[in-house]
Amino acid sequence: APAPAPAPAAAQARVRAQAAFELRTLLSNGEQLLVSLVFPLGALLGLAITSFPSLGEGRRIDLAVPGVLALCILSASFTAQAIATGFDRRYAVLRLLGTTPLGREGLLWGKALATIGVELLQWLVIGGVGIALGWRPQPLGLLYAVLWLVLGTWAFVALALVLAGVMRAEGVLAIANLVWVVLLVLGGVIVPRATLSGLGETLTGWLPSAALADGLRAALIEGTVLWGAAGVLAVWAIAATALARRTFRWSD
Repeated sequence: APAPAPAPAAAQARVRAQAAFELRTLLSNGEQLLVSLVFPLGALLGLAITSFPSLGEGRRIDLAVPGVLALCILSASFTAQAIATGFDRRYAVLRLLGTTPLGREGLLWGKALATIGVELLQWLVIGGVGIALGWRPQPLGLLYAVLWLVLGTWAFVALALVLAGVMRAEGVLAIANLVWVVLLVLGGVIVPRATLSGLGETLTGWLPSAALADGLRAALIEGTVLWGAAGVLAVWAIAATALARRTFRWSD
């Protein structure tokens, strides 16, 4: 009699294997690695050795590092995931994996864990370089930073799925990179929104990028939690998740 078909691996093992595959894919993609690590590292070095742009009051390196850490989350969670998911959908990778024992939920968990893995690598590199340049974070703020890592990853991965789930891959590539540039320049990431004035500061405060960067600065410089900014980021995360559930298409 033929041997019985082998049973699928346990759900946790399937998710771990998919997360490891996604992580290797992200780290082996030159363009995504450039956006996720090389650009943030270049931004940190540029801010550390120059006096432009103005970052406001305080030690420049202490203001620069939290902004670059926020940029890392934006790069890995939004730009890289939107592009990767858009092309996976175009080539039917999502549809095919969704029919395997991994399932759609396992696929999404694998992507989320891989994203956090990339971000931890980013933070280790940026944090190490920052410490070498004189950055001295608040010890308690390092614990609070985990909250912002989770909230920021949730919000921007959800936004990435909204974009990648409704547009063609070429459009996702263009818009994801454009949004990255716009938020980098005008989204309160590198340059604190406190350096703006009037209506510009108020409006920027409602962006998820500014809420994330403000929260990381408060945590790592002052050792406090900006609950208002956390609420803004949570609203973006919940709204984007609900929208992604309604609009995401698993194949073109």
